[in-house]
Amino acid sequence: MKIARALISVSDKKGIADFARELEKQGVDIISTGGTAELLRREGVPVRDISSFTAFPEVLEGRLKTLHPRVHGGLLYKRGNSLHEAQAKECGFEPIDLVVVNLYPFEATIAKPGVTLAEAIEQIDIGGPSMIRSAAKNYESVTVVVDPADYATVLEALRDRDGATGLKLRERLAIKAFLKTSDYDRAIGNFLNQEQQTDTSFSISLPLATRLRYGENPHQAAALYGDFDRHFEKLHGKELSFNNILDISAAANLLDEFSEPTVAILKHTNPCGVGSDPDLRAAWEKAFSTDKQSPFGGVIITNRAVDETLAKAISEIFSEVIIAPEFEGAARRLFQKKKNLRLIRALPTPEKPRQLPDLRSVVGGLLLQEHDSAGEAGLTMKAVTARQPNDAERAAMLFGWRVVKHVKSNAIVYAAADRTLGIGAGQMSRVDASRIAVWKAAAAGLSLKGSAVASDAFFPFADGLVAAAEAGATCAIQPGGSVRDEEVIAAANERDMAMIFTGVRHFRH
Repeated sequence: MKIARALISVSDKKGIADFARELEKQGVDIISTGGTAELLRREGVPVRDISSFTAFPEVLEGRLKTLHPRVHGGLLYKRGNSLHEAQAKECGFEPIDLVVVNLYPFEATIAKPGVTLAEAIEQIDIGGPSMIRSAAKNYESVTVVVDPADYATVLEALRDRDGATGLKLRERLAIKAFLKTSDYDRAIGNFLNQEQQTDTSFSISLPLATRLRYGENPHQAAALYGDFDRHFEKLHGKELSFNNILDISAAANLLDEFSEPTVAILKHTNPCGVGSDPDLRAAWEKAFSTDKQSPFGGVIITNRAVDETLAKAISEIFSEVIIAPEFEGAARRLFQKKKNLRLIRALPTPEKPRQLPDLRSVVGGLLLQEHDSAGEAGLTMKAVTARQPNDAERAAMLFGWRVVKHVKSNAIVYAAADRTLGIGAGQMSRVDASRIAVWKAAAAGLSLKGSAVASDAFFPFADGLVAAAEAGATCAIQPGGSVRDEEVIAAANERDMAMIFTGVRHFRH
């Protein structure tokens, strides 16, 4: 189908001037709207305003401009169908052979902190999806482009086919267009459902990023969807596995709790050790000394650039993945000698990465919840014991609290102000988690005397707190809320411990 007329209306104007200029060189009549038309004129591309094409002004602050019979008639009538051709002529429908549309940035708008409902609603595109769907429905005759990445493909087709596009290309672009409007509507519906808290179904659609070799185990098929690659770049090593990606995400979420220079080591998404220090090599030593056995084959992450000194220290053990915002040249060369190591650069992003809902599959359906984003700002920090914590104890408790949030339940973390000392994860009883943490600290040769103990949920009985005191902890931080809180507080007072209730629980099943 030779393209004689195009309608261009884009929010993302990247590459549109060059694309339109090439269309104009091929004699295509270009119709455009609002800001797109202004841009094309500034770039020297002749365009007709949509209002001159429809003989109707753009009104309602631009809300109504392309919802017009001449637009949709020009898109929808079947070329070669005698009835359609006759009615199109009678109604004055001029054919529109190419539609180039991308939609108002609704998802980018709702990702901004503090966005209001009114601001979000103004970014709901109406005319754009309507034109896309009209053009895509009639793909036998009309070419629809919703992604700037397809401009070059369309231009290549026009050059190769004397100004025409092939049916297979139009079909592929139409499918992409329907998926785009479907994703767009889904994002709007999910946002409004969250804001208005109505009872409705949930749906989600993400682009395929890559097929994975297998899932958690070799007999499980797996794939990655979404924009993971916008946040992490693999610099070296084999392709990422399903388990690598889980660990990378868990590591990034953990380190997001820390602004000071910090190193964390994880294994199977659980922290093995975390340390903070202005000297990143010292931070590594603090993290590694927490548990020198578990990190073998684990994931290491830091929020500062890795230099050669730190790289040499890390290279003394085998790691699956190392993540940092940057690797200095010598450090990168050293790591690249290890063929089984994945080297990952955490990419800077202008805004906080979009957090999808936390989804879990269950028999017959899905569980959905918000991510656990409660940080220190939301804590009540209520001291409930006779003795108040001193500054050092308070710092140690907060360090432990930031880490225990990322440990599988039942979770116990013993900490100093700048490092973990013992971590117990995933036990059926909180006392057992504490015993494991104490045992690991002893195995690492670390003293828990004067440490803080952090618990992801309340101590249901005093025994967990007593075990911590016997191990050497002088203070504790926990959510509170047990029917036996008074017994636990009494046990703390008997041992001259300071204890803080946060009012926030951090279960991780």
